Amino acid sequence: MARPYKVEPYALQTADGQKTLGFLFTATGAEKTVVSLMHPREMSVTHYLVPFILDAGCACWVQAPRSIGNDLRLEHEIALFDVAAGVAHLRRAGYENIVLLGNSGGAGLYAFYNQQATLAPEQRIAKTPGGRSTGLMHLDMPLVDGMIFVSPHPGQGALLMSGLDPSVVDENDPMATDPALDPFAPANGFDVAARRGHYAPEFVTRYRAAQVARVERIDRMARELLARKLAARQRVKGGSLDPLDRRLARHAPIFQVWRTDADLRAWDLSIDPSDRETGSLWGNDPFVSNWGSVGFARIVTPESWLSTWSGLSSNATLAKCAGAIAVPTLLLEYTGDQCTFPRDIEAIFASIGAPHKTHRRVRGNHHGMALSEGEESGRVVVGRHIADWLQNAMQ
Repeated sequence: MARPYKVEPYALQTADGQKTLGFLFTATGAEKTVVSLMHPREMSVTHYLVPFILDAGCACWVQAPRSIGNDLRLEHEIALFDVAAGVAHLRRAGYENIVLLGNSGGAGLYAFYNQQATLAPEQRIAKTPGGRSTGLMHLDMPLVDGMIFVSPHPGQGALLMSGLDPSVVDENDPMATDPALDPFAPANGFDVAARRGHYAPEFVTRYRAAQVARVERIDRMARELLARKLAARQRVKGGSLDPLDRRLARHAPIFQVWRTDADLRAWDLSIDPSDRETGSLWGNDPFVSNWGSVGFARIVTPESWLSTWSGLSSNATLAKCAGAIAVPTLLLEYTGDQCTFPRDIEAIFASIGAPHKTHRRVRGNHHGMALSEGEESGRVVVGRHIADWLQNAMQ
């Protein structure tokens, strides 16, 4: 970054009494537009786009969720309290234009915030998918003036549903497998030595239907756990002294979701082809990433599963929320992305309701790194697109 800049930290209190941390970057202190970056699970105060935003003459606000790096209890409806605290802070600071920049999972969070902010308070979602009150009808949710999506995926639940291994036959046994649906079996089109697949269309169709069925099964399990807890609480309120009732009423169930890195598109590049390499965000050996300890939604509560990771129950999806976007919007697609794919991007862009929307394709992987040695980083190209768009759309 050529110009000097200043960064100020802020600890904000949310409307539900929690804390969220934010950093405000400024170059002159006279900026009229501020760009806000946030992810529901991560904090990236050194995000690679901050310098480009400052060089475009805008301030940049980088915000953390209330539980950085821990999505065990993440419910997107409650995460909106964190977003609202940040947006309200920026309005109080006097910025004329607030632009939300959702990178990867931040896109679903910010699209969800925008959707709920545009509704009358009494029309906002009253209960989380897990059944508890959201309090959104009482939340101050300032409107924003622009949206930027960088390498957005369709939402964390939709992303996970595409990656769930549907050959799992027992959620309590990660090794139990239905051979007819095993994506890493040679009989179904996978070359173990080459770590590549070539799947027949009929298998792809059965596989995707089975992925939906597995999400339905986990949804039922999550709701049964919550129903058991609620029933015990009601019995305790009714006077029950049964020790089991008292334990169940206080119990916070947690469960594991195994084998979540099995998106056929990651291993068969002929399915929705792009510039991507074989493999997923977690690597090119599915026997490590699909059965290992690191991965999306590995440990969840019933509430966080239903709100964040269920491709059927989550409200924080671009399919459900992008239609409410009416402000100018820029969508930036990395053509070698291993997390979101061309048809996903096409669907997201088509669903955005804004009359003024722009889609740009840039060579790079999900994190904007160059795809070939010696070529310009996708991060730099995306940074230029953002700077140009900000200087034109936010005038």
